Amino acid sequence: MATKDEIVITGVGVVSPIGIGKKAFWDALCEGRSGIRHLNLFDDTSLPAPFGGEVTDFDPKQYVRPRKSLKVMSREIQMAFAAADLACVDADIEKNPVDPERLGVIFGSDLAPCELSEITGAFHACMVDGKFDFRRWGVAAMPTMYPLWMLKYLPNMPACHIGIAKDARGPNNSITLDDVSSLSALAEAARVLERGQADMIIAGGVGSRIHPMLMIRFSAMGLSRRSDDPVGACRPFDALRDGMVLSEGAGSFVMETRHSADARGVPILARVLGYASAFEPTRNGQGLRGTAIRRVIVGALAEAGLAPNDIGHVAAHGVSGLIDDQIEAEAIRDTLGDVPVTAPKSYFGHLGPASGALETIVSVLSLQHGMVPATLNYEEPDPRCPINVISGQPMLSECPTALILSYTRHGQAVAVVLGGVN
Repeated sequence: MATKDEIVITGVGVVSPIGIGKKAFWDALCEGRSGIRHLNLFDDTSLPAPFGGEVTDFDPKQYVRPRKSLKVMSREIQMAFAAADLACVDADIEKNPVDPERLGVIFGSDLAPCELSEITGAFHACMVDGKFDFRRWGVAAMPTMYPLWMLKYLPNMPACHIGIAKDARGPNNSITLDDVSSLSALAEAARVLERGQADMIIAGGVGSRIHPMLMIRFSAMGLSRRSDDPVGACRPFDALRDGMVLSEGAGSFVMETRHSADARGVPILARVLGYASAFEPTRNGQGLRGTAIRRVIVGALAEAGLAPNDIGHVAAHGVSGLIDDQIEAEAIRDTLGDVPVTAPKSYFGHLGPASGALETIVSVLSLQHGMVPATLNYEEPDPRCPINVISGQPMLSECPTALILSYTRHGQAVAVVLGGVN
């Protein structure tokens, strides 16, 4: 039987609240700098939590080509494009390209929230005697809007724009599975490469939840109310956590077969050893119990051919939710014992579909540097979260493996196991 070609990561790109580009991102992690702050994208103190992980100093014109494409790109698409462009530069694709027909794009995303400035005029055009009249939408509202406005917000557009710009003529796919979108995109990219349908995939995810409509929606799901201390608001697994902190950003990685990487003569950053996905249905009003999380951890380990004590660290989903963190912690303890755990959202908040991509990049860089960032704001251990949280200082690690975990409140779960370079 022929040996299966190894799947490797050769480039990463990140647009995040703690930095743009992998150096700025890694420096912030090492220095323990949070990206959570009072929001400047809009000024509305009536919001339930007017703070979050906002990307600052982001100029899409530095990355988007051709410039005219900006007209049909929402902020999320712009961040996705920038992250993918940075990953391609990191992987040296321009100087050492692959056949365009063997290059694909698979990106995790969601339906982007419409910018309020784009729909304000349409909304007012439908007002009659102080009330919104839906019957006026087609006649009065639509003429006030940019004809191609919908193209700015569709979840498949990040993969489309990246594919067009990079002349990627291979498989092109968009994964919309809420918080597991990014890791699902990584897993699907690995499957495409293993099937021999491409030599290289630009994968990743993008998401934003710092939008007034989304913040109101997620306030019902438990947001932190620490407006007086935004930096200390996101506290995964800490006993004093009081809810999620919303954020925005994008992460991308270039994945290819080892044969392709060796042929191009580029360095390998990490190896994809295993992955698994599962679903936990809920019935009769019962909440999640973490069975899908347990199954994906066990499944990813089995595919990687590793035992629990072979894992150097876990990059946890860790949303800072009262029940969410408890469920995840119990699943990690049951399957992996006392493995060291870091919760990257403590730095940049909850990015929804982009979370898994940024957490994957955290682990890729940790494997490179032999050091795992500490979890911020972990000050009082919660006995209901019986895991070994890395806190205080980064952890030096000689075990070159990592497990990245994502799950949703609807029951989906995905785990990916990465290995360092041999």
